[in-house]
This record gives sequence, C-alpha cells and structure tokens, in this order.
Amino acid sequence: MKVEEIETPSPDPGEVLVRVHAAAITRDELEWPVDRLPAIPSYELSGVVVGSGDEVYALTPFDRDGVAAEYAVVPADVLAPKPLRLTHVEAAALPMGGLTAWQALFVHGRLARGERVLITGASGGVGHIAVQLARHGGAAVVESGPFDLVFDTRGGEVPAGERVVTIAEEIPGAIYFVVEPDREQLLELGTLVDAGELRAEVDTVFPLTEARAAFERLAGRGKRGKVVFEVGTD
Repeated sequence: MKVEEIETPSPDPGEVLVRVHAAAITRDELEWPVDRLPAIPSYELSGVVVGSGDEVYALTPFDRDGVAAEYAVVPADVLAPKPLRLTHVEAAALPMGGLTAWQALFVHGRLARGERVLITGASGGVGHIAVQLARHGGAAVVESGPFDLVFDTRGGEVPAGERVVTIAEEIPGAIYFVVEPDREQLLELGTLVDAGELRAEVDTVFPLTEARAAFERLAGRGKRGKVVFEVGTD
C-alpha cells in the first residue's frame, strides 16, 4: 500500500468530478476481488462537486476504483446532498452503514411499525445505525424473543425469527445481501440526520499518508464507528 501522485481523472458522460474531503474505509475491503491493480480503496466519500461547488456524499459502486484520493470521478446518480449538520468526516462515515441498515430493515426485512426486531452486533458500525432506524420506524429493538425480524451483522449462531436478514454470511432460510448505492435512501438518511434523529459514529481519522495505520486500526479491536481519511479541506 502506498500513496502516489496521479493525474486528475476526467469524468465521462453521467459522471462528475468530486474534490474529496473525506473517505471512509471498510473492514476487509483490501481483500475484495478486483480486476485491476493498482486499485484505489474506499467507497464512501464526502466532498464538493468541481464546478458547481455542491457539497455531496455517497456510497460509490464497488466495480470501479474507490475514492481515497484528492479527486474522484463518481456517477452523478449516486450523489446526494451532504447533511447540513455533519462535517465532511462525519458525512463520509454514514453511507455504507446507513444504506446497509436501511436496506436490511426496510427493503429486505420489510420491517413494520410495532414489530419486534433483534439486531446482532447492535453496537457495531452497521448495528448502531440499524438500532436508530428501527426505532425511528416504530419497531421495538429487543434482545429476547419472539422476533418478527432478525438482522444479523456479525455471523455465527443466528437466533430464529419470522424473517432473517444477514450481511455476514449465507445461511439457510435467511436473506443474504450486499449493500447497493442508492441516492434516494441517502436523501432519507440525510433528512433524519438534519432532524437530529440519526448519527453515525467516527472512530478515528487519518490523513491519506497514514493509510497503512488506518487499515491496521480497522482490523484492530475496540473500534466504535468508522475509520475515515481526511483528504482535503479547501
């Protein structure tokens, strides 16, 4: 892993150039399969659109280079306005966990008001957001059965529920999914943030020059929240 100087990328039709202010990283992402090397890590960003000056944040597609760089080319249709209450570092910490929790609970899990939901790993990066979203949706977050929905974020032995959704590993009878970028859901999350009803934890912040230390922190124990690169502030 190393930091290199490269040319500023140029957007194709349907893309925009973003001046990245912060980029968050995800556990094990360096082990994800890629069809090219070298590759740029990180798929969560907060920054400013070059030209318009719009402040935006996003989860970017996994089938392209990441965004841990001063400038990144991003599909325009995944960008949402940055929540006003958040700094760029705080905003970069939200997309992966926020969208994963939203899609698990409301898209795949079909969670309804008044239902009982168990969230494994409730204090983790995805879990702590899922707890907030479930409660906002009128569900009861519980630790003992019966469960209408079980959302598993950590794997291992999973309690039985009427419906089970997991992001950890494929298990019989459960819906396993990989999060997808979604602008409309980011808009919903941003509305909740600006209303003071949702927050995402930031564990530590590193400059790009300390990328190795950032990934070491990501692999360590005792984290609470996301590890984020602070890339630029101008």
